[in-house]
Amino acid sequence: MRRLLTLFGLIGLTMGPAPASAEIHYHVLSFDQLEGWAEDDHDAALKVFRETCIDMRGPDWKSLCAFAHDVKDGKAFFELMFRPVLIEDGAEALFTGYFEPELDGSRVPTPRYRFPVHRMPPEARHNQPWLSRRDILTSGVMEGRGLEIAWVDDPVELFFLQIQGSGRIRMTDGSVVRVGYAGKNGHDYRSVGQELVRRGVYEPHQVSAAVIRNWVKRNGVLGEELLYHNPSYVFFREVSEVPAHRGPLGAMNRSITALRSIAVDPDIVRLGSPVWIEKGGKAPMRRLMIAQDTGSAIKGAQRADIFFGTGDAAGRAAGKLRDPGRLMVLMPIQRAYALLPESVQ
Repeated sequence: MRRLLTLFGLIGLTMGPAPASAEIHYHVLSFDQLEGWAEDDHDAALKVFRETCIDMRGPDWKSLCAFAHDVKDGKAFFELMFRPVLIEDGAEALFTGYFEPELDGSRVPTPRYRFPVHRMPPEARHNQPWLSRRDILTSGVMEGRGLEIAWVDDPVELFFLQIQGSGRIRMTDGSVVRVGYAGKNGHDYRSVGQELVRRGVYEPHQVSAAVIRNWVKRNGVLGEELLYHNPSYVFFREVSEVPAHRGPLGAMNRSITALRSIAVDPDIVRLGSPVWIEKGGKAPMRRLMIAQDTGSAIKGAQRADIFFGTGDAAGRAAGKLRDPGRLMVLMPIQRAYALLPESVQ
């Protein structure tokens, strides 16, 4: 699921990663040091782990994956084969959330469905940066070329779809089309939330995806102009290989699972790894998840984005999340202990 930004990136409230020069520290823990470990559904996590472990390289991972497909007791499997490792780089932990938008659409334009979801034209792929959002939508350059995957009924929801990078479109005939990221026009993203704050319309703490959506809809031409403030424009492809009942594709090109898949920094956490999270906030979460996705705002050892699923309810839950906590990566035992300095081995 190629996501350009988290929901907090949309409104310009992302937390910066630790400095590039930050030293990384590893602490091997025991499972009894993980708060809530015994109460989790480890079998559910094992099922999700199996989805992507087959794509992990290294003889130890291959052996673990083969064993994972034979074992029946998830808790015993993880405790026998892994050790939790706390990785720290000096930055505070931050958990945010993301989701897969679901829009209403049509295969043909109608008075209601008149906002196109575009495929990427070849000239945009070979000439970067290409036209701005305003030019793409107002110059007529996309018209009459068969580049429309579908038409949707809400330009703001389409804008948010571009922020998330993938989503589902429920057609008038009842069918569902999933679309995924195909490329962009090469312009840097500019936050419309920050622009509303700059204009004095809202204070930073008041801005959310829902607030932006309502402001654009209330303000007609001014709302349209606000969206043009962001010159970045995302093109899509139809993702026909994923059944509608399954989750969208993550960075490992496999379907991800609501509340069991997270996005991480792949420079620090190996994709496919089990990750134990202890999220604080108003709705604490203690859960074993699998690192199956990435995001441009997800940088740092203690940074994670939790996938909440598809549709409006998932979007509301994801949009509220900005919580502290800590996360521990479950590593194969030999890999975990190899990270320790010789003095403590």
